[in-house]
Amino acid sequence: MRRWVIHLLMMIVGASLGITLLPVLGNAIGQSNTILDHGIFDGLVGALIFLILSFLVSGKMLRGLKRLEAKITNLNLSKLVYNFIGAILGLLVGVLGSIPLSRLNIPILNSLVPFLLILIFVYLGYMIFDKRGEEIFRVLLRRRKEAIVEEEVAEKTEPVVEHAILLDTSSVIDGRILDVLKTGFISEKVIVPNFVLLELQTISDSSDSLKRAKGRRGLDLVNALKEFDNVEISNKDYSDVHEVDTKLLRYASETGAKLVTNDFNLNKVAEIQGVRVLNINDLANAVKTQLVVGEQIRVQIIREGSERQQGVAYLPDGTMIVIEDTAKMIDKTVLVEVDKVLQTSAGRMIFANLVSK
Repeated sequence: MRRWVIHLLMMIVGASLGITLLPVLGNAIGQSNTILDHGIFDGLVGALIFLILSFLVSGKMLRGLKRLEAKITNLNLSKLVYNFIGAILGLLVGVLGSIPLSRLNIPILNSLVPFLLILIFVYLGYMIFDKRGEEIFRVLLRRRKEAIVEEEVAEKTEPVVEHAILLDTSSVIDGRILDVLKTGFISEKVIVPNFVLLELQTISDSSDSLKRAKGRRGLDLVNALKEFDNVEISNKDYSDVHEVDTKLLRYASETGAKLVTNDFNLNKVAEIQGVRVLNINDLANAVKTQLVVGEQIRVQIIREGSERQQGVAYLPDGTMIVIEDTAKMIDKTVLVEVDKVLQTSAGRMIFANLVSK
């Protein structure tokens, strides 16, 4: 099949050359207006001559085609691409480098030297990519992949800060977190999100004087918190969420931070969603003086209790003690014995009985 294709192609080439060259040859030998001026005759003569030649050279042409096929089959396509890219880059560098020389008025420098410079850079580009093309592309691809991974991490996820605590609006307004930081018991990073600051600003602009005072107190406390090295004001926000509590829970879930709050409802929702919660009231109760049933202490009766014959006293840490049969002993210091201790997230309450003298 290939042999017949060669014969056919040779006949086409011969016919084309016969139609083109035989009339010129006839005019050159003084044979104008003869049979050589007829296109059909010229084409047939050319096709016949090249058909005969094709039988003589078809064997060599077939062997050459087979060798070419073998080379193409064994050709490293990636290496060919590297060589081509290297030659193109070398050409670009050579052209750019020859521009200043081509503008000179010196005959050799503005013609021959730029041409040689382009050839040199084309050769250098070809050789560099021929020897190191695969290595160059491997390094570039690795760096590109690393850059893409870093971008995806930066866009999609917040850095995990499991050893951090996240303050909500209630804990900032409460103010006791500042005193805890001053004691040095908290070494973890303390994060105040920017959307909490915006809520404090909204509260401080309220028409209600009490809310306005609380909002301004919270903003003042944030300014005081900024003096600590482990306190960070985060610009992280969620434009698709409007509720601050929802933003806090999402922030804590993504980063693994512990949420500090005095909000009872937020506390419960956080527990349901698996967010670790730190309650300032629990901390305050944990550091209060511990009393056991049967222990005797001296207290001053401050006021009457809600039940008949009950008096109310307070420990130095603010814990309320309800004492039976002391309603008429207001402003007196008495000896009482602890009867029962109730502990809740809202605080601790102690019930005691008067010790008879």
